[in-house]
Amino acid sequence: MSSFIRTVPRIRSAVLRSARLQLRTYASSYPPHTVIGMPALSPTMTQGNIAVWNKQVGDKLEPGEAIAEIETDKAQMDFEFQEDGFLAKILEPAGAKDLPVGKPIAVYVEEEGDVAAFKDFKVEETAPAKSEKPVADAKPAEDNKSAKDDKPAKKPSASKQAASGKPAGDRIFASPLAKNIALQHGVALKSVTGTGPHGRITKSDVEEFLSKSPAASAGGSAAAGTAAAAAAPAGPGAQYEDIPISNMRKIIGDRLLESTSGTPAYIVSSQISVSKLLKLRQSLNASGKDQYKLSVNDMLIKAVTVAAQRVPDANAYWLANEGVIRKFKNVDVSVAVATPNGLLTPIVKNAHAKGLVSISSEIKELGKRAKINKLKPEEFQGGTICISNLGMNNAVSMFTSIINPPQSTILAIGTVQRVPVEDAGAEYGFIFEDKINITGTFDHRTIDGARAGDFMRELKKVVENPLEMLL
Repeated sequence: MSSFIRTVPRIRSAVLRSARLQLRTYASSYPPHTVIGMPALSPTMTQGNIAVWNKQVGDKLEPGEAIAEIETDKAQMDFEFQEDGFLAKILEPAGAKDLPVGKPIAVYVEEEGDVAAFKDFKVEETAPAKSEKPVADAKPAEDNKSAKDDKPAKKPSASKQAASGKPAGDRIFASPLAKNIALQHGVALKSVTGTGPHGRITKSDVEEFLSKSPAASAGGSAAAGTAAAAAAPAGPGAQYEDIPISNMRKIIGDRLLESTSGTPAYIVSSQISVSKLLKLRQSLNASGKDQYKLSVNDMLIKAVTVAAQRVPDANAYWLANEGVIRKFKNVDVSVAVATPNGLLTPIVKNAHAKGLVSISSEIKELGKRAKINKLKPEEFQGGTICISNLGMNNAVSMFTSIINPPQSTILAIGTVQRVPVEDAGAEYGFIFEDKINITGTFDHRTIDGARAGDFMRELKKVVENPLEMLL
């Protein structure tokens, strides 16, 4: 009896898999197969480049394995496949650029013996007949199971959903129908938050992700667009170099344009003494005996977390689609890092609960990997407040930054300057202090000017009395 019980799920799984593959290949003369589309590895990704294929034709594929490295709008990331099978055909080689999300890039089969049949395979040869229903609309045998899995579950609260995350381990669990829809639209399941039991991804979860990510749901069609107007010709004898616009640069430009045109931003600036902070830093580094080396930026990050907890309006999201302003109790600090390919903002998560040494170590590691495009999406997507520091450039005394939606606050840090300050007790009536200009850009929809002023006042208090950040 126990043997029979163990066997039934295998038989059922095989039947469901067979039904699914027949639907996929209804109008095809090839063996059962699945065409893999360019995945959407981030919510803002509309196209990507294939940097490296980690698997070659004929190689076995296992769930959770990285079959390729994809250059996205933000970084170079692993494309982790979530099915068992064999790579039958590579449709786009390593080095292929500007491939829209959803564009076919490879083919996989479940039987190793079917690989050879795809030597001369072309996507057009398996285009569905006009009468054929798309997989997402079909009702395969697996719906017997998916109907239960994919009933709209009671939506967890925002805080509970954020805490639940994905199931433990590297493998991602999803219903068969959810996998089907994700494959068809080129959605990476790791980007989808599961609301099923133990974080299992359901059909509804994938559809919700598609509704919020037009790039993925359009299957890359939006990426085609219309051609931009040709630039005016250069004058006679002009010398210049044309540099191709990378995916990252396109997205940075689009996001910043969206922010500047769609956010009612305003500026609040403060000149803050860092004399005590610099002395504390020197003392802490001396006691560290080369075990750690704190930077001014490390200490400013910690100071920002203290101010953000005192004035939570600055540590919030504007979420118009959900009709809420979301104020965070945790402080996840996005830190702007210049890389050869553009700006990235790796995140120090729960920075409010971390010590200076931990923050310093984490920033160094994140910055190092950001510069070689090796950050994971969860390491640079999100954040509740942002800091951009140009203090290492002694020519920059003050500047402003652009808010990264849906965040409401970004702080721009200038260089340290020696400034004369009146002091009646001093020999000449003044002393020199080390000061910096910190300029905050705020979203008026989320935080009013008076509260932004409160935030800057609290930040000034902590920076000028740095022992407060150690409490």
